[in-house]
Amino acid sequence: MTEIKKAVREGYAKVARSGSSCCGNNKSCCDGEQRISEKIGYTKDDIGSVPDGANLGLGCGNPIALASLKKGEIVLDLGSGAGFDSFLAANRVGEEGKVIGVDMTPEMIERARKNAGKGGYTNVEFRLGEIEHLPVSDASVDVIISNCVINLAPDKTQVFNEAFRVLKPGGRLMVSDIVLLGELPETIKSSISAYVSCISGAIMKDDYIGIIKKAGFQDVIIVEESKFSLDCIESDLMEQAVVSEDCSSENNIQAVADIIASIRVSGIKR
Repeated sequence: MTEIKKAVREGYAKVARSGSSCCGNNKSCCDGEQRISEKIGYTKDDIGSVPDGANLGLGCGNPIALASLKKGEIVLDLGSGAGFDSFLAANRVGEEGKVIGVDMTPEMIERARKNAGKGGYTNVEFRLGEIEHLPVSDASVDVIISNCVINLAPDKTQVFNEAFRVLKPGGRLMVSDIVLLGELPETIKSSISAYVSCISGAIMKDDYIGIIKKAGFQDVIIVEESKFSLDCIESDLMEQAVVSEDCSSENNIQAVADIIASIRVSGIKR
């Protein structure tokens, strides 16, 4: 677990420093984070409304679109990265609301805070911490969002227990994440690089939903589900992991993509 967390932290520190999730010479990736973000559900208006450098193209869905955020609400963003979703949430809750972004990578926190300054955001703060041990008070937030981050946590049960702890009664959970529809090849499952790339840390879809329910959430539903396309797996950090594990042919990459799904899940703390 320590090795995994160290690898994840180092991997995303590198992304924070470079300012891109682009993978080497991959032309489709390097066409830009905007194309990736539009593919997973963000609008051009969303992308244009946040400071430059906030969107690193790391998500797997758009939890903001389905979170029904209201003016004045307090939102917690698990694994906030450079602040993309946090800033979108801040735009929706307004000055009377507040957004707290939590990330375990110091370089991401530094980048997010600089982006907040560039954008003039006064209703967003970023805290360094692990999502398994949230630096947030009990029953203090209205909505929790997260975008393709919980799959990176070795102890997902602890993550959702913490999420339940910090939500107010009646609070809402809305996360986008990666889950599995079948067994990964052994070389991928045991690969640290695949873990950092959101693949081998993913668990079976039914197990993921079961953990959320066991934490105490009710009305847990999969709002949206889509399989990963070959284009998507070639457009971000995942390509490095898949190709590095002797799965470099198009057929083999597609076989991996076929058992990976992106889901948007909602739940309520009654």
